[in-house]
Amino acid sequence: MEIKKMEAAIEAILFTMGNSVELTQIADAIQQDRETTRKILRNMMDRYQQEDRGIQIIELEQSYQMCSKKEYYECLIRLAMHPKKPALTDVMLETLSIIAYKQPVTKAEIEKIRGVKCDHAINKLVEYELVKELGRLDAPGRPILFGTTEEFLRCFGVQGLETLYVWKISRQKQKRRFSFVWMSEPS
Repeated sequence: MEIKKMEAAIEAILFTMGNSVELTQIADAIQQDRETTRKILRNMMDRYQQEDRGIQIIELEQSYQMCSKKEYYECLIRLAMHPKKPALTDVMLETLSIIAYKQPVTKAEIEKIRGVKCDHAINKLVEYELVKELGRLDAPGRPILFGTTEEFLRCFGVQGLETLYVWKISRQKQKRRFSFVWMSEPS
């Protein structure tokens, strides 16, 4: 493998891994010995420094990590101060409401209620920290039980699960009338 290809492979490894990667792992991945790999990494580190790039490779006890240079932290902080708020789709809101009212609930129970798969919606809700794994059901396959988080309560302005609204449908004079009723316990 030529030097440029090895450097590109190392960049891809360090960028993808995010955390530090041991020299031996990098050497194994590019099929080179440790000393050759160390020299390639040193050359890359020097070149990144000379080219005044926004990223650098640092060495941490025989491991290497790609990270941003500290002189650009101010730019990163300005960006982080205005995070993009996650948008909840109708599918995610529907899934979230099922979890909120039925918790603890398994993915299979949610899918039975919705009638369709909900893997993506649950994964996004976990990523947004609105839903978390509460444990596992003591049943075959030990499915994961999901429930809401404190972040869910904060985002939706709910003090506790007992204050969630439930819809009560009652018939009165052949008309359907909807009214709010306080839920005593989540079921």
